[in-house]
Amino acid sequence: MMMKAPFKADQVGSILRTEAIKQARLDKAAGKINDAELRAIEDEEIKYIVAKQKEAGLKAVTDGEFRRAWWHFDFLEGLDGVEGYDAQDGIQFANVQTKTHSVKIVAPIQFGNHPMLADYAFLHSIAGDDAVAKMTIPSPAMLHYRGDMEYAPYLADNALFVQDLANAYKQAIQAFYDAGCRYLQLDDTSWSYLCSNEQREVVRSRGFDPDALQETYKHLINEAISEKPADMVITMHICRGNFRSTWIASGGYEPVAETLFGGLNIDGFFLEYDNDRSGDFAPLRYVKRPDLKIILGLITSKNGVLEDPEAIKARIKEASEFVPLSQLCLSPQCGFASTEEGNILAEDEQWAKLAHVVAIAKDVWGDEA
Repeated sequence: MMMKAPFKADQVGSILRTEAIKQARLDKAAGKINDAELRAIEDEEIKYIVAKQKEAGLKAVTDGEFRRAWWHFDFLEGLDGVEGYDAQDGIQFANVQTKTHSVKIVAPIQFGNHPMLADYAFLHSIAGDDAVAKMTIPSPAMLHYRGDMEYAPYLADNALFVQDLANAYKQAIQAFYDAGCRYLQLDDTSWSYLCSNEQREVVRSRGFDPDALQETYKHLINEAISEKPADMVITMHICRGNFRSTWIASGGYEPVAETLFGGLNIDGFFLEYDNDRSGDFAPLRYVKRPDLKIILGLITSKNGVLEDPEAIKARIKEASEFVPLSQLCLSPQCGFASTEEGNILAEDEQWAKLAHVVAIAKDVWGDEA
């Protein structure tokens, strides 16, 4: 089953935090429970959502990122040489801003005794024989893009930073593999920012050339995954921003498509295609590899309204004009809770969305789904 990942009906990974998780975090902050008690509550809630994912018909299950506040910062802070801190401003989304937090690089980057190895081990232990435990972590490009640099040798030599970061991810990939992981997803917003005229100006204001950055990130990611075991699947989710059902970037994949689909040695791409901001399917013409899977994010995670199944099937057929149907899959366009605050929809609407993905995939691909 693991070698079939990504699946015809798949998911990006994050799940709306349950009320028990929300209360436990409040209790922990108030000193009412300790770390061990919080983790015990997390364990029970993760068991619950794994069962719900299976009930929806999914073959890939995640821990919903229930032990995290952010989809990226929690993992990045676990790397040696990286520290979290309260930034002056949060990340600006459409008409809303996240809480103030960021990460900074203060020493050489290495992958050590990372706490998320234990998080994955727990998920693996409860996934069972009828599902694959899928781990999600931020792409290495996200530390390069979001991290504030305070380590002098990296300030003087960006190539050294890129090489050390790639080496740390090599170690991370092997460590997750040794823990049993065979399905790993790298989450990445940088590529969608490079599709946005507004965000490309932001990149320039930070002293980078957007086109040169593509080449940097292609090298970084390919180097990071260059030693992955043959029986491990690594996919990438290209995200345009997801916080409280809002977004950051607009623009189709055309500016990065040739590099993304023709230059990255990734096994599959989860692509956001749930609205007009995402552009058309024409950039998929750069998909040349017969083994590359394209997971169409045609089901939105930003609201609870179920899409017209026939409209989704028509869009899958349209995409198949560029990529063979056998290489296509279906998923929500993003997770339901990239941060612990979550998107603006109810928990039962979330589960209905995931079941909707499975039902449509079965109609399109039959037994393959």
